[in-house]
Amino acid sequence: MTKRFREWNPKQKWLLPPSLDEFIPEGHTAHFVRELVVDELDLSAILGAYVEERGYPPFHPAMMVALLLYAYTQGVYSSRRIAKGCIERMDFGAVTGFQKPDFRTISLFRKRHLTALGGLFQQVLKLCRKSGLASLGHVALDGTKIKANASKHKAMSYDRMEKAEGEFADLVKEWLDQAEISDLAEDARFRNKQGDELPAWVSNKVERMKKIREAKAALEQEAAEKAEAERKAKSKKDDEGPPAPPQPDPKAQRNFTDPESRIMPTRSGSFEQCYNAQAAVDADAQVIVACDVVATSADMAQLLPMLDQVRVNTGRKPRCCSADAGYCSEKNLEGVEARKIRGYIATGRQRHGAKAAVNPARGKPGSRIAAMRERLKRGGWRSPYRLRKQVVEPIFGQIKHGRGFRQFLLRGLTKVQDEWRLICTAHNLLKLAQGMA
Repeated sequence: MTKRFREWNPKQKWLLPPSLDEFIPEGHTAHFVRELVVDELDLSAILGAYVEERGYPPFHPAMMVALLLYAYTQGVYSSRRIAKGCIERMDFGAVTGFQKPDFRTISLFRKRHLTALGGLFQQVLKLCRKSGLASLGHVALDGTKIKANASKHKAMSYDRMEKAEGEFADLVKEWLDQAEISDLAEDARFRNKQGDELPAWVSNKVERMKKIREAKAALEQEAAEKAEAERKAKSKKDDEGPPAPPQPDPKAQRNFTDPESRIMPTRSGSFEQCYNAQAAVDADAQVIVACDVVATSADMAQLLPMLDQVRVNTGRKPRCCSADAGYCSEKNLEGVEARKIRGYIATGRQRHGAKAAVNPARGKPGSRIAAMRERLKRGGWRSPYRLRKQVVEPIFGQIKHGRGFRQFLLRGLTKVQDEWRLICTAHNLLKLAQGMA
């Protein structure tokens, strides 16, 4: 007796079209994201951009928003990979209703509505608050370096720019002279006096020199603005002579691909072209309650703006906050007290099993830093600071390792900030889906 098998005929036609629920089980994240976009989110900022009645009907903006949000929750960020998912993955089909926008449509939609997509962060955060996932009893802050869409090898210091500008100028002048001699010889031979374009082997160097001069001018402009601000702050006397022309720091660098990104140290000990992504995370369910991106390596200046953003996003301030030593300064501790928030901020770096390091220039007796050090010492294992690492640092692990977001796709600080808000929105969507499961 032979074994019987189920019939397998992939070319069999279906008499009745199946329902989406027959492909993707009930309770799947794809259904959750699709229904949340349709029922809960206000997309008027996106829908209001479509006023042209002529032309072939485009894909529905709500479907495109749901597709982008769901793709981000699955760690799929490239427009080409998202378009491929619409063709190959059933869960993507459950979001789009098996519609298949191509990668250009997805990319243009994201670029066109990037600011509005970033604005969805607050709407999703309100839903998390409504579901009881963020009580704001304890908020932990931290930052992480994320690579910019630029190579550090495309950056050049001001000192090197000055040398390279002279080298390129001499080289291009020599080549132009050669090109002129060559043109005269060809005119005498071919009687052709119409060609006036530079040879291809010259134009590349000319463009390179042009970019160097633009970057050099930008650094000089930054130095001039900084010098002017310092001059006003010091209120120089009238009898002093005119200030010398400001010169940029010879080591100041500017990237030709993404000028607003900076070379920053990373945890691995290397230096990369990066942005500094900030996040404030509620301790209850690891929901991100505030996020931002800055183009500076240091975190210190971000503490108070992030706490203010928490209040703007949620309508109330947290009862207490924790942060590492990178956020500690007398001014920051004073600002935390003025906002009536209980702060737990490290005053120095600390290894496991060792006492916290103290900077002799900081923490003088009677200062707020000294008082903070005593607060952390008295609190011991009962202090909320002990929870900081398990509240905020796993978020970056989930985003960078779990969902593979290690490099920004867009360039420029404003676009990168909106992209980071979209990443944080996708993170909160997953937390909301887990909380309502």
